[in-house]
Amino acid sequence: MMNVRRSIQAVALCAVLLLLTPAVMAQCPASITSAPKTHRLVLQVNTADPATMNLALNNASNVEQNYRELGEKVEIEIVAFGPGLHMLRDDTSPVKERLKAIAGKSGAISFKACDNTRQNMGKAEAKTIPLVVEATLVKSGVVRLIELQEQGWTYVRP
Repeated sequence: MMNVRRSIQAVALCAVLLLLTPAVMAQCPASITSAPKTHRLVLQVNTADPATMNLALNNASNVEQNYRELGEKVEIEIVAFGPGLHMLRDDTSPVKERLKAIAGKSGAISFKACDNTRQNMGKAEAKTIPLVVEATLVKSGVVRLIELQEQGWTYVRP
């Protein structure tokens, strides 16, 4: 009879613990209950100004270094459109060497080039617009910014 009573008590205790677990977990900090957060930053470059391009690269490098030193994950995209596409053009980029150095050093930083802008520049200049090898085309730079912000990315315009 004692063994049955102890078994019933053990089952009851387990049932109570199972019922309390969601409530207890809700009170725990997110850092305990979930996987480490990946920080996500998107930087907009829409001007042909070399100072703005360098500022965007500095921002990206500094953010990447900060989270790397903390042992935290980070993803950074630099999206160039309009006159800012010159940043990622192989024939006109004033920051081409920095792009190459950053891409070679950090897999956390990527470069997106607006295909709408590239096509319009190509028509205006009557040639195919060459991009640096580090750049990836997106259909629309502005749409890319919208989509990333809707996914919770932090937006910065240097």
